Amino acid sequence: MEKYHVLYEIRSLEKLLIRSFICDHEIKTPPTPTQMQIIEYILSVNTEVYQKDLEAVLNLRRATVSGVLQTMEKNNLIERVATTNDARVKQIILHPRTKKLFLEHQRKLEQIEKIIIKNIDKKDLEAFSSVLNTMKKNIKEYSSLHQTSVAVKEERRK
Repeated sequence: MEKYHVLYEIRSLEKLLIRSFICDHEIKTPPTPTQMQIIEYILSVNTEVYQKDLEAVLNLRRATVSGVLQTMEKNNLIERVATTNDARVKQIILHPRTKKLFLEHQRKLEQIEKIIIKNIDKKDLEAFSSVLNTMKKNIKEYSSLHQTSVAVKEERRK
């Protein structure tokens, strides 16, 4: 049976994409893909956005989102403002220049997408998308089962 190195290939593709997307010499600290997702989400909703919202939408842990938001704040992409109801809860607000920066990077991302799917048949892209979705589903199922088995083992120890 042929040996597959799917994880290595995914990581390799990710590195190539990030280098192409992030390596923009015009901007000192361009937004990362995760930062772009956060900006896109904030722009797409008509409600106040909090860290908990981003954790749920992006399926990321609290510490990860917190670190990304700290970097975004340091780079003047966002501001976190205490709410009137609870000073511990911070609303995430985009700086005015962030939308412009996002739109510029969005155009670049669209260009990169056109480049990477060039000469790939529509059926192949649909199959690729299906395979990726199945992989994500498999990982989620595994994670769910693994977390359940860990919880059961911990319960047995008590």
